[in-house]
Amino acid sequence: MSTIGFFDSGLGGLSILQLALAQMPEHDYVYLADTAHNPYGERSGEWIKARGLEIVRYLSLTHGCKVIVVACNTATAEAITDIRASFPDLRIIGVEPGIKPATLTSASKRVGILATKATLQSKKFNDLIASMPEGFEFIKIAGTGLVEMIEQTHRDDAQIKAWLREHLSEVRARQVDTLVLGCTHYPFIKDLIQDHLGAGVRLVDTGQAVVNHLANHLSQPPHANEGHTSSAQLHFLCNVDPQLFVLKAQKLLRDTDILACTTQLFKL
Repeated sequence: MSTIGFFDSGLGGLSILQLALAQMPEHDYVYLADTAHNPYGERSGEWIKARGLEIVRYLSLTHGCKVIVVACNTATAEAITDIRASFPDLRIIGVEPGIKPATLTSASKRVGILATKATLQSKKFNDLIASMPEGFEFIKIAGTGLVEMIEQTHRDDAQIKAWLREHLSEVRARQVDTLVLGCTHYPFIKDLIQDHLGAGVRLVDTGQAVVNHLANHLSQPPHANEGHTSSAQLHFLCNVDPQLFVLKAQKLLRDTDILACTTQLFKL
């Protein structure tokens, strides 16, 4: 049984953890939310790299995680190359916007990308855009302020809808037929985004693809040879108000039983 580490600046990575728990309940999971520094989207690339290295070192040494999911698009874009180089003995799995899948399904060849400012400005993201087939038009929308709205204790859907009306106006005006959700927080408001844009716009997020990749890795030796238990041990780590974190997590993970999880503060 492997202990799988997840980390994000806050609650967004829970959208992927939820899928992992449903598909692979036999493993132990440690989810670290760097809530004291949330969100990462407005921070510098150098800061995100340094913080990512620090967190991976902590999850590996303190919690024995040999497989770690960087469950944050911003941290993946800015830090995963350095993390993999610094920890060659660990399996590091990242998330990135589903731009390639979007190009395979877009009929209009106009693809919207909703992501954090840091992701949109990162070299990894722009290298990915540059590698796409010619003839596509990519409309980039910075989700400034959206993470904070999603993480509110009492989510204000009217406020989020107003944000969508203001910031996704170009997506509607340019007749975009595919929108990439480039932050792990955004699947939690997928229903609001879909209602705003209408059924004619396809939403792309890569959470399931990440979990499939994780499952494939865990099916290989040495993980495949490890003993399994009948239920996962789920452990949350955060650095601001654990009780509030669990309250917010319960609201987001409505169909997942997290009552038996443990939660503690970490200092890093």
